[in-house]
Amino acid sequence: QVQLVESGGGLVQAGGSLRLSCAASGRIFAINTMGWYRQAPGKQRELVADIIRGGRTNYADSVKGRFTISTDNAMGTVYLQMNSLKPEDTARYYCNARDVFNPPRDFWGQGTQVTVSS
Repeated sequence: QVQLVESGGGLVQAGGSLRLSCAASGRIFAINTMGWYRQAPGKQRELVADIIRGGRTNYADSVKGRFTISTDNAMGTVYLQMNSLKPEDTARYYCNARDVFNPPRDFWGQGTQVTVSS
């Protein structure tokens, strides 16, 4: 099992920045991918960015050039630096970890709210 705890959300004006953190505990050695997803009211949860052990990253088109995902080498903590925030970035942000087993298992944090005012 992997436990995930997010922090760093809040209220920010458009154009501002926030940094989200997600601390993993438990079977960290089994984590292959960590990522951030978000869900706005009335919408489906969507991938924001993820990072594979080894460093390869992937971003949603809507956040490319504005958000940066990073992690420590042990995949114990994942960060999401969010710059140039827009009102449409308002959502609850969830940390995700996927392990290396077949089939892979997904673990989720409780989420942290990000609200961007115009």
